[in-house]
Amino acid sequence: MSAPAQPLTPAAPILSDAKELVRIEGVHKYFGEHHVLRGIEMTVKQGEVSVLIGPSGSGKSTLLRCVNHLETISAGRIRVNDELIGYREKGGKLHELHVREIAQQRRNIGMVFQRFNLFGHKTALENVMEAPIQVKGQDKAAARKRALELLDSVGLSDRAKHYPAQLSGGQQQRVAIARALAMDPELMLFDEPTSALDPELVGDVLNVMKDLAKSGMTMVVVTHEIGFAREVGDTLTFMDDGVVVESGNPREVIANPQHERTKGFLSKVL
Repeated sequence: MSAPAQPLTPAAPILSDAKELVRIEGVHKYFGEHHVLRGIEMTVKQGEVSVLIGPSGSGKSTLLRCVNHLETISAGRIRVNDELIGYREKGGKLHELHVREIAQQRRNIGMVFQRFNLFGHKTALENVMEAPIQVKGQDKAAARKRALELLDSVGLSDRAKHYPAQLSGGQQQRVAIARALAMDPELMLFDEPTSALDPELVGDVLNVMKDLAKSGMTMVVVTHEIGFAREVGDTLTFMDDGVVVESGNPREVIANPQHERTKGFLSKVL
């Protein structure tokens, strides 16, 4: 195997006046002897849309899962809103938080997966209401009102009483986005949210994500949708073999990639 590419110096962030919401410092991740993440350094400003691209197996989804501690890290630090995620640091060593403390941190981080993971026995409305009631102890009437507003915002007000089996894949994914937003997160993570959809359904989901970006939501998006990255992204990061190969303004990276591995990848997906 060839040596990992050395990362280039990232371009200056687009939102220079915004505060830093996510800081990833020297993150490594091993699965057994497999070195999946190799010293990742990355920051995301508040209100920024940070898009991650790269071949399968490059570590993008693993990195995303580490941000909300669905995966533990082997070394490094991840902070969201200046809070160390998943760990408490004492004497220079990291000690994993109690599961209840981790769950508390995750309340502020919404995540949308490739698969929709909706409760099949609950309606779209009930799926969106569930977490605010069960996790935040929200009043049922208030949760219902907010859930209806969110379903309307993703274009599904007329599907509130439908069960997942009665919805298309694109509709289910939009319910999943509404469900994540119901917790009022400060950060949204999207792990290839359109990869499991039929091509004609992709646009509806991307439109919801575009509207979310316009609203000022901070987003980290793993995707193969290069058009979305070009149109909506504030930063574009190309990962390969567990390292950040290239990062910068999406329009510039796509039009004029500086690294041969970036050029090779984009030539296959554009």
